[in-house]
Amino acid sequence: MADRVGLAWMNTPASGHILPPGQIWAADNGRFGKGWPGHAAWIRWLAGLADRAGDCLFAVAPDVPMDAAATLAESPPWFPRIRALGYPAAFAAQDGAEDLPIPWDDFDVLFLAGSTDWKLGPGARQMAAEAKRRGMGVHMGRVNSLKRLRYAASIGCDSADGTYVAFGPDKNLPKCLAWVAEVDSQTALF
Repeated sequence: MADRVGLAWMNTPASGHILPPGQIWAADNGRFGKGWPGHAAWIRWLAGLADRAGDCLFAVAPDVPMDAAATLAESPPWFPRIRALGYPAAFAAQDGAEDLPIPWDDFDVLFLAGSTDWKLGPGARQMAAEAKRRGMGVHMGRVNSLKRLRYAASIGCDSADGTYVAFGPDKNLPKCLAWVAEVDSQTALF
């Protein structure tokens, strides 16, 4: 994670936040949780921010949380549309995705989504290794502890997100920045 930007901004359609000029960010689709606005509103939101695509690490294609087969049917048609807007397209891998025919050439970033057990298990680790072998970026979602950030880095993740800072930014932002600095200063564990 050492070659990355430190702390960036994960934006979703439901957040309503305005990106400050020059802010490095990523575009999540809001499918995990209550923020999914539907396909038409999501692509309009993404298109409305296309002038900021150069600052965006990736845009996550629509997925179906915890369902690899449904995500594999849902996401691929969106990859070319995301890329046409100027964004790197991200595929949100779900539980069991390692056993499916992933269209690796059609997207730019592997987003390790799915359940916590899957993300921390051999399937996600195998997918991360394949993405790195192909020269792709790897991101892990829902990383809210130093232990999980260390693990994400150890399997080759270039970035991670979580809501930890949102629950007490004055206290938790300094902790999160310290985690990033600590992980960036370590060599790979595996």
